[in-house]
Amino acid sequence: MQTISRLTGAAYGVHLSDQVALVSVPLIAAFVFDASPEVIGILVACQSMAHLVGSIPFGILVDSIQQRNLTIAASLVSLTGFTGALVAIILDSILLFGVFITTAGFGVVLFALSALSILPKIAAREGLAKANAAIEVPRAIASFVVPLLIGLYYTAVSPFLIIAVAVIASLLALGFTSTLPAVEMQPPASSRVFKRIVEGGVFVLRHRLLLPISLCAVFWNLAFAALLVVLVPVIRHVYVIDPGAFGIGLSAFGLASILGTWVMGRFSDRIAPNLILLFGPGSSVLAALGMALIPAGSSPMLFYACAFLLGFGPSMWLVTQNSVRQLVTPSERLGRVNAVIQTAIYGIRPLGALAGGLVAGNFGPQTGILFVVLAYAASFLAALFSDLRSVRSYSELSPEDERALKDGATMTE
Repeated sequence: MQTISRLTGAAYGVHLSDQVALVSVPLIAAFVFDASPEVIGILVACQSMAHLVGSIPFGILVDSIQQRNLTIAASLVSLTGFTGALVAIILDSILLFGVFITTAGFGVVLFALSALSILPKIAAREGLAKANAAIEVPRAIASFVVPLLIGLYYTAVSPFLIIAVAVIASLLALGFTSTLPAVEMQPPASSRVFKRIVEGGVFVLRHRLLLPISLCAVFWNLAFAALLVVLVPVIRHVYVIDPGAFGIGLSAFGLASILGTWVMGRFSDRIAPNLILLFGPGSSVLAALGMALIPAGSSPMLFYACAFLLGFGPSMWLVTQNSVRQLVTPSERLGRVNAVIQTAIYGIRPLGALAGGLVAGNFGPQTGILFVVLAYAASFLAALFSDLRSVRSYSELSPEDERALKDGATMTE
């Protein structure tokens, strides 16, 4: 079995377990532990805390330690977390449940950063976009299948069995990561930890492509987090349709992610990267604007169509920007650069959720959805007025290319 296939198999296990946690944790908190909304919010925040707290230190580890070993460690951490969550359900301890769900999240973060750094070493330059698409397929499939199945069968299946599925998926990931070969590693820099973190951040801020990619992703995730908060009141009070449309809309989003990732896997070598780097955030603006214009009493199919568009373009963008990021970053810095960008992305999500709630709560759900449109527009403008427009081919990208660094006047926001 090829190394990319093994890494993809591990990704299926990691992302299936992660999606099970993402969808089931609020339900288990409410129906098993009878938690208040405030406690449910804390548990959901714990899941994203791993990205915020763990990304930078894990990025340093990825640049310093054999990455194959880190994928095994990541699988073991996830397995420990989900097994502990099972025990917490048996003991009826919401505190233990929160601790172990957070632990599982750290495993997901470590695996994602390790996999992004391994791919450029095992895939040819011309095949890197297809390799990134292959790694993203598991995430896309999990984001479609898991919410749909849990939504349909949650009342008929024990929460213990749902978390048990996450344990089995983590075991699957461990089985695949244990078969990965060692990859070539650069000798770690001798500089201090803080200095190495700063170096990664400065590299991103000075780079003519990585900075707009980061800004685009930050504004997009700000909008997406706000949208998740705003959608339920919009569906109930603006669209006046069945609240169950929320879950089906998320499944439509996941289905579109599968399709967008498939398109990149098949046709990435025929589509200029700059087109995708603009289409992803641009299509998000159109999708959000469509949601804002849906009149009351309309068919929910209009909402599903907008949710589908919101998943399609950004999934293509994600594959493309991963490839660009890997090609323009020296391999010995890739872990730290990925960590800096990932911390910025996931760090903005709590702010987006708070902003969406405040706007919708004080000015109404329609104003909340307009806030989402503006945030997506900022994401698109960050890409449009940048050098991302000039990336016509992956072959022209190189970490040794000094033109990749700003000269102080080439970057506009």
